[in-house]
Amino acid sequence: MPTIALQNADKSYGANAANAVSNLNLEIGDGEFMCLLGPSGCGKTTTLRMIAGLEHLSAGRIAIGDRVVDCVASGTFVPPERREMGLVFQSYALWPHLTIERNIDFGLRLRRVSKAEREACVDRVMRTLGIEQYRKRYPSQLSGGQQQRVALARMLAVNPDVLLLDEPLSNLDARLRLEMRAELKRLHEEFKTTIVFVTHDQWEAMTLATLIAVMSEGELQQVGTPNDIYDRPANRFVAEFVGSPPINIIEMDTGPATGLTALAQDYLTSHYPQLTEIGSVGLRPEAIAAVSSRAELPAGHLSGEMRISGILPTGGSWILELEAADAKLFLTIHQPPRFRVGDTGFFHVAPQALHVFDRQGRRSAMADEQLRPSELGTVRKMAGCREVA
Repeated sequence: MPTIALQNADKSYGANAANAVSNLNLEIGDGEFMCLLGPSGCGKTTTLRMIAGLEHLSAGRIAIGDRVVDCVASGTFVPPERREMGLVFQSYALWPHLTIERNIDFGLRLRRVSKAEREACVDRVMRTLGIEQYRKRYPSQLSGGQQQRVALARMLAVNPDVLLLDEPLSNLDARLRLEMRAELKRLHEEFKTTIVFVTHDQWEAMTLATLIAVMSEGELQQVGTPNDIYDRPANRFVAEFVGSPPINIIEMDTGPATGLTALAQDYLTSHYPQLTEIGSVGLRPEAIAAVSSRAELPAGHLSGEMRISGILPTGGSWILELEAADAKLFLTIHQPPRFRVGDTGFFHVAPQALHVFDRQGRRSAMADEQLRPSELGTVRKMAGCREVA
C-alpha cells in the first residue's frame, strides 16, 4: 500500500464554527500501525473519516501514493467504495439477520468471490480470531467482545489495503480490551496491513502503535514512536496528556520564586544557564526517587527535602505523595515502600529526566537531547511538528 499523505487538510462544519481539523500534514507509511490519539473533540475521528472518504475536505488534499483521492483545489473526490479501505466503527454495525459466517463473507459476496475461495478465507480469519465456533450464531447471541471480533473478521476477510478503526475497543471491559489489544498487535504483524486506529486511551496507543499522532483542538501536536511521545514530548500538552499518573508540573513564575519553583529555577540557572524563558518543568512520577538522607543524593541531580504525605497502593506498584517545599509531587515505585506516611527525606531527579517547556508550552532542549552547553536551548525539531525553541 502506498503512503497516505494528508497535506494542509482542513475540515470546517460552517463559517461560524471552529475548524474540526486545521492545516493537518500527516504521512502514514505502508504497513504502519498509526494511532490518532487525543481527547474528545480533538479531530481524530474526523481525520479518520476524511481518509475513508466519509467526509469531504474543506481545504487541502489527501493522496494515496501518486493517486489524489480528495483535493479541494482541483475538485477531485474518490468515493469511499473506490479507496480500497476497511472501516470498523465503534458500534460494530453487524447485520442482525445474518449469521456470523454470512456477516464475515458479506464483502466477499459483493466482490463475487468464488464459493470455495470465500469459504477458505472465512475459515482462515475465523480461526485467527478464535470465533469459528460461532459461525452459525447471530450477532444478538454473542457478547460485545465476540461481536467486535466478528467486525474485525469481516474487514480482514476482504483483505483491505488499509484498516481504519474508530475506537473499536471502547465498549469492552478491561480484561477483554487487553486481550483485543494483543490480538490486534498480532494481526498487524501477521497480515502487515496498514492500520489507522483512533483512540483517546493513551495506553492503547502506547501498546499498539508503531507511530502515534497526538492531536488537540484540531491541530497535530506531535508524531513519533511511543518512546518519542513519552520520553521527548514536543510540548506541554503532549507531556500532560500522556502518562499515568500524570506528569508533575512545576510552574516557573515570572515574579520572585519561592519553594519548589525557586529550587528548580536555581538548579536550571546553575546547570543550564543558556536555557531562558522557562515557563514550566515536568517531572515524570517514575523518574523521581526518594532517599532517607542527604548523603544518598547523587551529584548533579535536582533534589530537595520532602515529606511523605500519602501512600497509594495500586496492585503491583505504589504511588507516593510528597510534600516538597510549597508543592506536591507524585512518584511511582514498583517495590514495597520503605517509607511511612509522615516520614521525611529527600527526593531527586536526574537531569536527563527533566522536561523543560518555554512560556508558550514548547519543549526546550535539555540534557536528554545530548547537546553541548553552547547548544542548549536551541531549536529542536520533532517529527511532524513545527520547530520549538
